[in-house]
Amino acid sequence: MSPAATGALLGLSATLGLLLVAGRTVAIRRPRLEERVLPYLRDLAPTARRPPPVTGAHSTARAVFGPALRRAADGVERVLGGAPSVRRRLDRSGTALTLHEFRVQQVQWGLVGFAIAAACGLLRTWTSPAHPVPLLLACAGAFACGVLLRDNRLTAQVRRREAAMLAEFPTVAELLALSVAAGESPVGALDRVVRRSGGELSRELGDLLARIRTGEPVADAFDRLAADTGLGVVARFAHGVAVAMERGTPLADVLHAQAADVREAGRRELIEQASRKEIAMMVPVVFLVLPTTVLFAFWPGLIGLSLSY
Repeated sequence: MSPAATGALLGLSATLGLLLVAGRTVAIRRPRLEERVLPYLRDLAPTARRPPPVTGAHSTARAVFGPALRRAADGVERVLGGAPSVRRRLDRSGTALTLHEFRVQQVQWGLVGFAIAAACGLLRTWTSPAHPVPLLLACAGAFACGVLLRDNRLTAQVRRREAAMLAEFPTVAELLALSVAAGESPVGALDRVVRRSGGELSRELGDLLARIRTGEPVADAFDRLAADTGLGVVARFAHGVAVAMERGTPLADVLHAQAADVREAGRRELIEQASRKEIAMMVPVVFLVLPTTVLFAFWPGLIGLSLSY
C-alpha cells in the first residue's frame, strides 16, 4: 500500500473515531425529560430531585467495586455506630445522602488516605528498606483518619449551613411579617417569600411548603420544622408560628419581634468576637512592630558607638 493510501486510511479512521466520540458526548449531555420538567415544579421538595443515574465507566466501576464498598461501609457502621446522630446531621446539612451512601463516602475517603500512606511508604522503602509492620500501621491510621475526616467535614457542612440560615433569618422573618400584615394568609405569605428569596432557609421553608400542600396540617409542619432544625432561633420561629395559628395571636408582631431579637443577638455576638480578637491583634504589635521600632531607634546609636571606638 502506498504512503498516500495509508495516510488517507489513518485520517479516515481518526475522523470516524472523533465523530463517534462527539456523537456519544452529545447524547450523554442531552437533558432528559424529567430534568427539563423539574425546574417548573415548585412544590417538589429539592431532596426529591435526584441526579440522573451515572452511566458509562462510572457505572461499570460501581458494578465492580460497589459490593465491596457496601460491605466495607457496613463494617464502618458496625465499628463507629451513632446512626441516629449521623442521620440528624445529614438532614441538617441539606444533602440528599442516605446513611449508607455517607458510610460509602467515608470508606472512599479512608481508601484515599490508605493509598497516600502506602505510596509514601513504598517510596521510602525504595531508598531505605524498613520493617513492614510500621508501614501497615501507618496505612491503617491513614484509613482511620480519612474516615474521621469525612465525618468532620459533614459537621462543618452543618455548621456552615446553619450559619447561613441564621444570617438569612431576619430578612425572611421581616418579609413574612410584611406579607401577613398586608392581608395574606400564612401559607400564601410563605409561598411569596419562598418564590422571591433564595438561600438555605428559603429552601427549608420550600420543603415545609411542599409538605403543607401535600396535606400535612400547617401547625404540624411547623412543629416538625422546629423538631428537625438545630437552630434555636428557627425552632422558636416555627413554634411561634404554630402557636399563633392555633390561638389566633397576631403573627406579624411575633415575626417582627423574633427578627429584632435575632439582629440584637447577632450584634452582641459581633461585639464579643471583637473583644476576643482584640488580644489576638496585640500579638503582631508586641512581637513584630514594637521590636522593629526599638531596633530602628537604637541601631544608629549602636553604629555610632562602634565607630567611635
